[in-house]
Amino acid sequence: MKVLIIDDEKHVRDGIRLLGAWEENGIGEFYEAENGEDAIRLIQEHRPEIIFSDMKMPKMDGTQLLEWIKTNQPKSKTVVVTGYDDYHYMRKAIHFGSYDYLLKPIDPEILNQTLKNAVEEWKKEEADRKSKDSSYQMINEMKPVFRDRKLTQLVSSDSIKDELYKELGFQLSQTYMVALMRLDGKTIKSFQGDRDLAYFTILNVINEILMDCDCGIGFRYLSSKGEIVMIFWNKLDQIEERLSEIHQTLKRVLNRSCPIAIGEAVTGTAGLLQSYQHAKQVLLSSNLLERKEKRVYGPDTVQVISPKSLMSYSSDIEGGMMAGRIEAFDDLIEDVTNDFTENGYLSLKQLLHFENEYQVISNTWFKHYNIPIGSSESIEKRIDPYFDAGGTFNLEDYKKRIRREISVFLKKVKKASKQKGNIIHEIEKYLQSHFDRDVKLQEISDHFYISREYISRKFKQELNVNISDYLVRIRMNKAKSLLKNSDLKIYEIANMIGYQDDKYFRKVFKKVEGITPNEYRDQYSVK
Repeated sequence: MKVLIIDDEKHVRDGIRLLGAWEENGIGEFYEAENGEDAIRLIQEHRPEIIFSDMKMPKMDGTQLLEWIKTNQPKSKTVVVTGYDDYHYMRKAIHFGSYDYLLKPIDPEILNQTLKNAVEEWKKEEADRKSKDSSYQMINEMKPVFRDRKLTQLVSSDSIKDELYKELGFQLSQTYMVALMRLDGKTIKSFQGDRDLAYFTILNVINEILMDCDCGIGFRYLSSKGEIVMIFWNKLDQIEERLSEIHQTLKRVLNRSCPIAIGEAVTGTAGLLQSYQHAKQVLLSSNLLERKEKRVYGPDTVQVISPKSLMSYSSDIEGGMMAGRIEAFDDLIEDVTNDFTENGYLSLKQLLHFENEYQVISNTWFKHYNIPIGSSESIEKRIDPYFDAGGTFNLEDYKKRIRREISVFLKKVKKASKQKGNIIHEIEKYLQSHFDRDVKLQEISDHFYISREYISRKFKQELNVNISDYLVRIRMNKAKSLLKNSDLKIYEIANMIGYQDDKYFRKVFKKVEGITPNEYRDQYSVK
């Protein structure tokens, strides 16, 4: 800690320094000033925790200095030291926050008791300050998460406490409108895949614009992935203008177009969900093939059109599968494209519906041909790569992907068909080579690239035994051979054929052979 002694008489400064129990109170640095102006310079430079100051000094008296300290260095503890036992000076000292008041000549005991009390008081206040700073920092860090959770609850028609509205930056109103923004995978990727950073940055831009006009608030909508919701309670006639500003600012900053849809006006907070749902319908009905500089869709742009179904092309898909050539699908892909994008219109709802049905049909054919289904991507991850920076969907590249996937599948079907003739024989050989460990059905499926269901069913049909029992049979035959032709101990044989627990091996052996391993060995040795 640091102490500053201010007095125009050097012998007074020397006396205070000589009498004080500085080391006992954690004081390690000393500074001296002979007037208020020098004191201010030292205070600004060193920020002393404890200050002893005379009241009557040249250039700037103690009263003026105390006033300056109260304004500019309020954390310091100031002890007034003066030879004037005058109520006027005492009143001034108290008014400007002096910790204590000592009279000259200074009593060493009183000086050190005052020093001790001042240091303890400073430490206590400093601990309180740090605690408050830590709490404030935690609140600031948690506030966005807290805000997102509470406002999501509010949109979902859950009530929140009245005192939270002001804390969340939300204003009560008679009428509200909700706007919805969709963030795609490429937008998140522009932040090195840091989803939290993406939301933080984008919401900073949104809320800075909304705060300027005092008309609404934006937050991360936790009930639906990839969505930011904005609630407007004021200047509703300016919503499109504000959202256009937000869209253009984000496009400039991110080099990405984030589409925004506006819901209908509703009465009271109970109608927020209705406005949100309307905004979502607007967003889902937006034309992905249209090239637009500004993708802000008003509440009157919603189009209620039932999406077309890929299931209606089931017979054509089956015909292509029977043909087994990718060329058989080329005309089908074009027919589906023309049907689903009639008049140059492809909605987000139609695209999502197509992807969902496409995955269902794909999985059905994978199972039909007993081909393992790999880990599937979410629909959003499958479509996001095909949106350009302006938000337009690249239909041609998307069609090429579908064609590649079908082509790869047909090759797998062809490969699987060739393997079916001798696959069980190959599995037998595999089990015979790996009998000394626990071979799982999934391992066999992955190795031979055939579904578990097909392997299990076909193995039982051809050998009249399931795989686990077949593996036990191999192990028991090997055990009998070792029991006959070696002096190995039972637990050693158990380990060699894949059993870590020799007691379990003995139990299995007796169940299969009708006698214990020792009895079997004894029978053989007698013969």
